[in-house]
Amino acid sequence: MTENEQTSIPNGKAGLIEKIKANVSQTHIETIQGIGDDAAVSHYGGGDNTLVSTSIFAEGIHFDLTYTPLKHFGYKVVAASISKILSMNAEPIQMTISLAISNKIMQQHVLEFYDGVHAACDEYRIDLIGGDITTSRTGITISTTTIGRADENEIVTRDGAKPTDLLCVTGDLGAAYMGLQLLEREKSIFNAAPTAQPQLQGYEYILRRQLKPEAQVEVLKYLKTKQIKP
Repeated sequence: MTENEQTSIPNGKAGLIEKIKANVSQTHIETIQGIGDDAAVSHYGGGDNTLVSTSIFAEGIHFDLTYTPLKHFGYKVVAASISKILSMNAEPIQMTISLAISNKIMQQHVLEFYDGVHAACDEYRIDLIGGDITTSRTGITISTTTIGRADENEIVTRDGAKPTDLLCVTGDLGAAYMGLQLLEREKSIFNAAPTAQPQLQGYEYILRRQLKPEAQVEVLKYLKTKQIKP
């Protein structure tokens, strides 16, 4: 392959992950579940299993600073990251966050982002235990690692569904997407006419679903009180 030659990914993200997974083997007995679900599962002795999940957020792909306040985005990063642990019916407890930032980002921007991170960590009782910061040639890239815990009999995996199981969703399907469409519309108007005022009145709910979503912690707590395993 030449330096400038590129290959496509015909089967998308899921297909690429499966190809990577095919060449991975587990060496340690502590590894219960590796690549292929929302989080890896390990057991280091004692009671609960440990879950570890990673997420990545790239500017221009997952967020647009034209209309995304950094404080809101810091909150969203935490909510989205811990949701992977929650989706496996586990309790998220710790997180690391690493940033790659370009020279267009000032110190106050980073601190604003972390204001949102701290607010979400307080809301969801998450300990921020580390991370890293480095430079980037373009934009911002954020990587998170989230650690959770759960009893081995309570963990829910993607392949755990059975015939006759009830399929349910939480929240309002499409609300965040409609919020994104509204923001993209206003961005297009602003680019064409910078003096135009945004028309966002009456759309607060879908904007909040897009800019500051909440993790479904209370849903899991409610299901546990009813002895329902999701």
